[in-house]
Amino acid sequence: MRQVGVSTYCLMDRPLRDALERLSQETGLIEVLSDSLHSLFEYADVCTSFDLRYTVHAPTTDLNIAIENERMRLASIRVIEDLAGACDRIGASVLVVHPGVCMDPHLMAASERALYRSLKDLSRIQTGCAVTLAVENMGSWPCCHFRDPGLLPVLDDLGLGFVLDVGHAHLNGNLEAFLQAGSPVHLHLHDNHGALDEHAACGTGAIDFSAVLASVPSRATAVIEVQETRAVQPSLIYLNGV
Repeated sequence: MRQVGVSTYCLMDRPLRDALERLSQETGLIEVLSDSLHSLFEYADVCTSFDLRYTVHAPTTDLNIAIENERMRLASIRVIEDLAGACDRIGASVLVVHPGVCMDPHLMAASERALYRSLKDLSRIQTGCAVTLAVENMGSWPCCHFRDPGLLPVLDDLGLGFVLDVGHAHLNGNLEAFLQAGSPVHLHLHDNHGALDEHAACGTGAIDFSAVLASVPSRATAVIEVQETRAVQPSLIYLNGV
């Protein structure tokens, strides 16, 4: 049976040690969102003091691997490369990377070209580390890349992993298409009603998680990525029952 983990996303207001102590009471698999108080550039040693399995999520606030400014794009790539080293030090199995955004519609084509350059860079980085670099499908905002399965063949050709964010795919109305087109190495599990990216407790929205879990190979890791700590335990109980 697949062990479902939990992301520290729901405890970003607490120090990483506090978050790991709290979530380790629920599961042995934790995804560290390496940002703010949970930055692995500052607090990686905290992870080694716990007997836990880890996945890691790259920073979401300051990185943009699809930015058309080449110096800024390369800075994001360097951060991810350094973070991959931190992942290896704590034994993380997957490093989740967002595919970036483009805030100016006039630059979308240039941003997409930048994303493809970055994916090649991620493929290069992956050859020098043990962690699997995996790109996450994004939500329904027009500025986001990778909102449909079209990027999956590119990731496959480059040897990169795919993170299926179930809530994001549901927002874009293509969860079934993602399940049919790709084989994710990692899952982000949270619920919504199809309009807003609620990151709500699993089982409280409109997503059929039984179909999702039945379609994804058991070797894929999975974490609950809910916004509130109180949604963790109900999500685990629900998922254990589907």
